Amino acid sequence: MKSIDKKSLVDKIEKSLVALLSSKEYTIGAVIPKEIELSERLGVSRTVVREALSRLRTRGMIESRKKRGAIITSPDIVSVIGQGMNPDMLDQSTLKDIFEMRLALEVGMADFIIKRVTPEDIKQLRAIVAVEAPNKAPNLFEIDEEIAFHSKLYEICDNNTMKGFQKLLLPIFNYVHSNGMLDDLPVYTKVVTHGDLIDLIETGSADKLRKGIRQHLKGHFKRIFK
Repeated sequence: MKSIDKKSLVDKIEKSLVALLSSKEYTIGAVIPKEIELSERLGVSRTVVREALSRLRTRGMIESRKKRGAIITSPDIVSVIGQGMNPDMLDQSTLKDIFEMRLALEVGMADFIIKRVTPEDIKQLRAIVAVEAPNKAPNLFEIDEEIAFHSKLYEICDNNTMKGFQKLLLPIFNYVHSNGMLDDLPVYTKVVTHGDLIDLIETGSADKLRKGIRQHLKGHFKRIFK
């Protein structure tokens, strides 16, 4: 008789639980059945059910509430992704992919910025630019200045998931630059500066801002497509 692969069994029960909790029988905030009931329903031991439930807690799909038991929750996507976003544990190909995703995200958020920016936001952007050091060359920039300015752009978008994801990207951003992955600096004479981007935001045109952000980031694109 072959021994039972417990890991494989837990995998199957985890999938069964996800299917069960995603069905019309349950909604966000609903209390899920007790371990003993689930074990009887699924025909496995409570130990297997307990391990599968532990995985769902890690994934943010359920959480324990005092006096209520375990309830179904809407997963915190950013938190789940963040568990695997340690730059030291990612290979260069994955880091490059994540960096490219950051570029795509920033080019694509122009509409949200134009729609949600306030006069106070403009004032704060101007203040950030006011303390930036003069450019030594058109294609050089300080990482801290980039982070401060672009973090404010994410804030203006007023999207909590987007802001949370940007915070996850910051270590990646620093790592990619500090490890020389983008050291081959392209040569060009004209760039769209942070000040130029503020001017574009004030025009109220999402199309112009989108093109401006793409031009602002063109050095990164040239490094990637070299």
